[in-house]
Amino acid sequence: MALSKAKKVDLVAQYENALKNSQSAVYVNFKGLRVGKQEELRKKLFAENLNYTVVKKTLWERATKTANIQGDSPVIDGEMAVLWGNDLLSPARIANEFAKANKKAISILGGIFEGNFKDASEMMDIATIPSRETLLSQIAFLLKSPVQRIAIGINEVAKTKN
Repeated sequence: MALSKAKKVDLVAQYENALKNSQSAVYVNFKGLRVGKQEELRKKLFAENLNYTVVKKTLWERATKTANIQGDSPVIDGEMAVLWGNDLLSPARIANEFAKANKKAISILGGIFEGNFKDASEMMDIATIPSRETLLSQIAFLLKSPVQRIAIGINEVAKTKN
């Protein structure tokens, strides 16, 4: 059944609002994703304050044009759903983790990051960036390492003097 013009205008407005209120969006193919797994994904996203919706591609494309998203939109065949939220990395990371945990039930097709279109490989790179907490702990370890080595060296010198 075809959508009425009013419904299409309403959907485009909803998509535009989603784009304006988000930092990043990830396009996923959900073919073969069972309803139970889809609900599991939605719960995981809701816990992270992220959104998930199945979109009509032509209407989504109109919304991205009016939202001034830069670059070339990735070519997408088949069904498409979009995960979006205020966090730059969370949508891509959760989509990637869910795909790994559920035997590739969904796959990342591309997305929007910092107002620019990204293809699937770029979104996969973004999905594998460690979380902020992990990065901070890695920096702390790197800063602690030289000091620790100096302390070990001084301790070894003190042992030889005695």
